[in-house]
Amino acid sequence: MSRWGLWRAYKYSIRGVCDETATRRFIEWCLERYAAHSIGPWALVEKDSGNLVGFCGISPEEVNGVEEMGLGYRLAKRYWGQGLASESVQAVLHNALNQKQLSSVVVIIEPENVASLKVAEKAGFSAFDNLEFHGRPVRQYRLTQQ
Repeated sequence: MSRWGLWRAYKYSIRGVCDETATRRFIEWCLERYAAHSIGPWALVEKDSGNLVGFCGISPEEVNGVEEMGLGYRLAKRYWGQGLASESVQAVLHNALNQKQLSSVVVIIEPENVASLKVAEKAGFSAFDNLEFHGRPVRQYRLTQQ
């Protein structure tokens, strides 16, 4: 799988399927988040091969007119079911809540995305609000600093 093929398997991605051009724009957007907010998605790279596995990170997101710090994660399909999403989410949340001192982080998930719901629940997200996001019904979970 090419590194660009990674982004094509995301049924539940709000932005939908990304081609190489869209993926390059996403990478530029990530770099802009770091420049403006000192936080953003992390590239996930397989240790042995150096292959790009996906991304996980926190970035500002407007939700119902309010800027929230939103958690996002995506993995290439061949890496699903190995615990990598849960491991990366734990590391990102630790960084965001303990080192960056964010007061809260939200995650927005479509109710049918059972795998992402499990990852979020394992990370400590529990209560949620139902809302519409980019024209889709979603659940918004919030995790606050303890």
